[in-house]
Amino acid sequence: MSSQHWQKSSYSGATNECMEVRTADGLVEVRESDEGETILRTNPTTFAALLHGLKTGEFDHHT
Repeated sequence: MSSQHWQKSSYSGATNECMEVRTADGLVEVRESDEGETILRTNPTTFAALLHGLKTGEFDHHT
């Protein structure tokens, strides 16, 4: 992934309530589209580990 433009989740449809992601300066940036000034920055390895944990249900038991 290499983009300076925010990518919106395909699950969001036409709404403005979704997560967006992009890469910038070798980091992965994530934000919520309706709160664009708050950006989480991390390295690609950590982001990949987060995605893996989400996909495998690692965080499903947290409420």
